[in-house]
Amino acid sequence: MTSLLLPNPDGGTRLYNMQPPTSWARPTAPLTSRRAYAAAHVIPEATADNTPGAPAHLDWDATMAYRHELWSYGLGVADAMDTAQRGMGLDWAATQQLIKRTGVEAASVVASCNAATAGKTVQDLVSCGAGTDQLDLGSVPDGPAGIKAVLDAYREQIAVVSEAGPKVIIMASRALAKVATSPEDYLHVYSTLLSEVDQPVILHWLGRMFDPALAGYWGSDDVAEATETFLGLIRAHADKVDGVKVSLLDASHEVALRAALPDGVRLYTGDDFNYPELIDGDGARHSDALLGIFAAIYPAASVALQKYDAGDAADARAILDSTRELGKHIFSAPTFYYKTGIAFMSWLNGKQAGFQMVGGLHSGRSVVHLARTFELADQAGLLRDPALAAFRMSDYLRINGVGA
Repeated sequence: MTSLLLPNPDGGTRLYNMQPPTSWARPTAPLTSRRAYAAAHVIPEATADNTPGAPAHLDWDATMAYRHELWSYGLGVADAMDTAQRGMGLDWAATQQLIKRTGVEAASVVASCNAATAGKTVQDLVSCGAGTDQLDLGSVPDGPAGIKAVLDAYREQIAVVSEAGPKVIIMASRALAKVATSPEDYLHVYSTLLSEVDQPVILHWLGRMFDPALAGYWGSDDVAEATETFLGLIRAHADKVDGVKVSLLDASHEVALRAALPDGVRLYTGDDFNYPELIDGDGARHSDALLGIFAAIYPAASVALQKYDAGDAADARAILDSTRELGKHIFSAPTFYYKTGIAFMSWLNGKQAGFQMVGGLHSGRSVVHLARTFELADQAGLLRDPALAAFRMSDYLRINGVGA
């Protein structure tokens, strides 16, 4: 049994005994009962100047290898999203490269006919975010000129995603939230974009807990009013909407929205607190998934979805429930720093050489918080090599003065 000293929140340390590793089987056929995308993070070059405000320099081999790992478990990848530090360190130049490279890698997976992804298309394997983050918010004008700038920025990014091959996710826009003065401004922008795309897209509604700059999205701080605007848009353009990804951390809201969607429009849960019951469903409907937490729990998530495919819903739900406390902790307030926990687990599991993030975001969580992440990941069976994870955790604690 591997043991190490972990810090207590109120000071001092305690001995923690790790559990044996859990074996999570990769699927031998494509997953069918739920559609699931794991929102993947990006891995920086260990020796690059990835400090706040600097252009992002990625370790492309490690970043793409992480996506292949997710695909090997039968999951799709949601790329160039907030998990990949859009608006928090990943600039548009690096984002374009990420989208193009992921499209190429997804095409190679399609061509390989692997058991877990056989028959899948590039759009089944990867969806990428198109937003407006190439704009300088301070320079975006008010009024119609600002709305036009937002539209043109969206068009530029949608074109990059479409040309690379992935499905388009229309992300929420800080610039639109800044310049819009009414629900009609949102409807004008989104209706215009939906009329122009040639393939159904995913619409992303990101709550203010993930990005405070998105407060009042869809033209109202009242969630019920905003939802009516959102639904009106979807109903008017249902043929252009593959699904909606909602990240409000409100299960009851998601269940009601799910029931109100037009036939054929999926609800991709973005609720990293309540995903077990939302994916499990209420007997009549279930949510599909587009989740940042799936980038951390992907082996367990895959096995749970395999259980659903086999008709074993009870075991599937139990596996998802076993990861809930880890998800709640990684996504605890301030929620927008959840990416730090995703990268930390990637490092513990040997998927990246160092615990670093672009923009210096690895400093976004405390030592005590990350020690608890380690403990909960171990209890969920998600530290693949306990000896490696313990070695790295011990080094991290020692460097940060714990037990010194």
